[in-house]
Amino acid sequence: MRKRYLTSIMVAAVAVGGLWALLHTGSSGPQAGSAPAAGPVVPVTAVRSSRQNVPVYLQGLANVQAFNAVTIKAQVDGQLRQIAFKEGQEIHAGDLLAQIDPRTYQATLDLALAKKAQDQAQLANARTDLARYTGLVEKNYVARQQLDTTHALVNQLEAVVQGDEASIENARVLLGYTAIKSPIDGRAGIRLVDAGNIVHASDAAGIVAITQTRPISVLFSLPEDNVTRILQAMAATPLKVAALSRDGKQLLDEGKLEVIDSQVDQTTGMVRLKATLPNKKGSLWPGQFVNARLQIATLTQVLTIPVNAVKRGPRGAFAFVVKPDSTVDIRQLELGEISEGMVVVQGGIAEGEAVVTEGQYRLEQGTRVDMKMTADTTAPSNKVE
Repeated sequence: MRKRYLTSIMVAAVAVGGLWALLHTGSSGPQAGSAPAAGPVVPVTAVRSSRQNVPVYLQGLANVQAFNAVTIKAQVDGQLRQIAFKEGQEIHAGDLLAQIDPRTYQATLDLALAKKAQDQAQLANARTDLARYTGLVEKNYVARQQLDTTHALVNQLEAVVQGDEASIENARVLLGYTAIKSPIDGRAGIRLVDAGNIVHASDAAGIVAITQTRPISVLFSLPEDNVTRILQAMAATPLKVAALSRDGKQLLDEGKLEVIDSQVDQTTGMVRLKATLPNKKGSLWPGQFVNARLQIATLTQVLTIPVNAVKRGPRGAFAFVVKPDSTVDIRQLELGEISEGMVVVQGGIAEGEAVVTEGQYRLEQGTRVDMKMTADTTAPSNKVE
């Protein structure tokens, strides 16, 4: 029993001695003069800063409106005998849209024509009497009073004939109103009344709405601080306006700025602007909401980097610049305009330096990188992280 106890003590002593030797060897470190172990090499994607022309944009939420919109209404009372258009049809100015029963108005015109013919006959007879009495008065065969009375009758009948002509013109206009025609080019909307109904000039609903969508108008608002810049730019050249989809990824159409509203909305501090776009492809529709992008300037040959190369820290914007020895240097940046995925750099890097666009989350000052260069200088968004 005692022998077994002594054996256990010896085994424990050997184990403790081995552990001490292991710890002592590990704490001694590498031999003097050996190089420290190198850190991991981080793979990154980089782009070289370059000079290019950068457009300066102002953006705002826009509402699409018809260039012209007309609600077609009856201008005379009567039964609607015919609907001459199809819903959604492209309409041209002068096209027949609907027909109101014209018989009553045709009868009124015929009556006015007959009345004029009657009055013209009386006027012709009075003029003949006037000519006859003029010769007889000179020979004292007729009293001058008779001549004056006949002269007054001629004047009266001439006025009556003029009134008849006005009545005829009025009757013709009312008759013309029975054929309802489109005053503009555009697209017919949903029919609001069916053939066979009695329509009135006082009806509020109308028959159909015609909207002109080629060209089309876009209304949007911008902060009042931009008014001076916009006015100065408009004085120099017509300004381009682009309509973009709500996510900003699709260009729907391009046109030009037409007008700035004459006053700023005091409740919102915004000013309204109106642009006209050709809309040849029909991508824009009245009532649609889009993003309007107004180009007010172009910066010529400025130094740029992709937006996704820019990061934000306690000291502001910075980027990781890859040095010739494949290590990264953190550079504080002075930024300018941001446009179409590019940002103008006013200070912090030089032309041609490589900036990291992907893989920054593993980087710090002096990190060694395996750089993959790309010529793609666009970025997926216009936001600086």
